[in-house]
Amino acid sequence: MPAKPLRDLVDFARRNSPYYAELYRDVPAVVDDLAQLPVIDQAAYWAANTWPDNRLLTGPLTDAGVYTSGGTTGRPKVSPWTRTEHADSVTAFGAGMVRAGLRPGHRVANLFFAGHLYGGFLYIEGALHHAPVENVRLPVAGHTPDEDVAELIGNFGVHVLAGTPMKLAGVADAVLAQGTAAGSVELLLFAGDLLFDDLRPRLTKAFPGAAIASLGYATVDAGLVGGPVPGDDVRVHEAFADRTVVELLDEVTGEPVTEPGVRGRVVVTNLFRTLMPVIRYPVGDLAEWADPGCRTFRLVGRTIEGARVANVAMSYEEVRAALVAADDDQVMSGMQMVERRWDGKDGLTLRLACTADPPAGLTRRLIEAVHAARPLYPDAVADGFIHPLAIEWVRPAHLATHPRTGKLVQVLDER
Repeated sequence: MPAKPLRDLVDFARRNSPYYAELYRDVPAVVDDLAQLPVIDQAAYWAANTWPDNRLLTGPLTDAGVYTSGGTTGRPKVSPWTRTEHADSVTAFGAGMVRAGLRPGHRVANLFFAGHLYGGFLYIEGALHHAPVENVRLPVAGHTPDEDVAELIGNFGVHVLAGTPMKLAGVADAVLAQGTAAGSVELLLFAGDLLFDDLRPRLTKAFPGAAIASLGYATVDAGLVGGPVPGDDVRVHEAFADRTVVELLDEVTGEPVTEPGVRGRVVVTNLFRTLMPVIRYPVGDLAEWADPGCRTFRLVGRTIEGARVANVAMSYEEVRAALVAADDDQVMSGMQMVERRWDGKDGLTLRLACTADPPAGLTRRLIEAVHAARPLYPDAVADGFIHPLAIEWVRPAHLATHPRTGKLVQVLDER
């Protein structure tokens, strides 16, 4: 599907989507600049995207793939893509793979996860099918035991492993447990989370001949965001030409960030996605411009919308709602998420405020409530990808606040 000019995209959205009609009620009739438009409020956006009585989509759901971006909750984020939108997206992503190092004839093991409406595995399969170079696709999937993947590498002479950083690390451990290295692997492609430097020694030991690169930057809900930029810094990406527009906005003021090295939240506009328009959508990540022309950006962490622990998204509001529902005596008076990393794995601590010592058994009950709301978290713990969820009780004054505004900092990334 060809990209639409911004004016036509906004026109189409406000004419066909009740949500955008309301959002743009006070927006000028002719829009030529993204700055004329409000940034999407995620809570309102997803509240409008429900079945029945959907107020976000611009037309009926007749020829589309339906995906979800996270774990099962009472109101999952469901994201439909038309056939042409999905084909255009995976074609662009496949071209990005070539920039990341995919070569003609490469045998690629797809280690992303599938099922339960997850889009990662299918998306990468589609991107490999549409890549502009020949390749051999091995649809392994992330739930395959690491030992089986290690054996497959030897049997098929796999050249490329594509998966989340923690899955790649698990396969590396399985390879090393065999007492040898996987010499056939030339390229490790990761996505779904940042790849931290403490994983590199394990990966390099197991795959001594492999380069490490980002597959690209995309999400199920927002769609395409950025393509990989060749170089040593795997966090650097750039918007897909004629397909996406990436903005970095100050977290406090909402003003555009225009200086390299200054952090801002990533806001994306998709120029070809029209069934579920994505116009100035906050992706949930922080980045900084990596060049004076503000073309390439470096991912540096998550924003207040939520935390990502390895490949598990933890929505701040949904986790907080689960805690409040389980806190019968209303002991908790505040919450922030603290992302930490030790022993080569991510972990999440919920820092909860209370004015007196919590009653016995409350901590365990709250953890169980979060597990029930976000079952992907305990599943990932059981698979060895992340550390168990922890709760830290503090006095309200010990919750971190923003130095300029005094507002509660909802997510602290201490990695």
